[in-house]
Amino acid sequence: MVLGVATVMDLRSRRIPNWLVFPFLVAGIALSFAPASWHGIGIVQSLEGMGLGLLLFGILALMGGMGMGDVKLCAAIGAWVGPQQLFFALVVTAVAGGIMAVIWAAMGGFLGELFSGSADLMLGWRKRGMKVNPEQTLANPKARKMPYAPAIAVGTLMSFFAFAH
Repeated sequence: MVLGVATVMDLRSRRIPNWLVFPFLVAGIALSFAPASWHGIGIVQSLEGMGLGLLLFGILALMGGMGMGDVKLCAAIGAWVGPQQLFFALVVTAVAGGIMAVIWAAMGGFLGELFSGSADLMLGWRKRGMKVNPEQTLANPKARKMPYAPAIAVGTLMSFFAFAH
């Protein structure tokens, strides 16, 4: 349910609100104290999953390629599923996000801009160091901003099919 609400809100406003993500995060950590038969992961795996989400998406956010709502949503998902399932979910999320971005850019007529910006984000750090390209950050009002919660939702849901017991 949280993924659905986050997706709709991100599509409408390009924001994933804290009032949605923080209770989800706290509930994931709290549930990790329940018996393993209820949840399947313990507190260590819950915190590792949260940390993995913060680390991987946090780096992308620092590079200017992702918003903090996406980071917090992934951390909360990690608290629920643990690092192994989250890693799988993030791989599928990356593939889904890439496909969505290409379709979005092709339909909007800015496919070349997408590939140029993506190349600069991933490879331009050699030239500029860890400084963010101000033209490509989410803070730039002219930058094209694709909502990423739909891709996160696809990756997370696919991970549940892959990790079903």
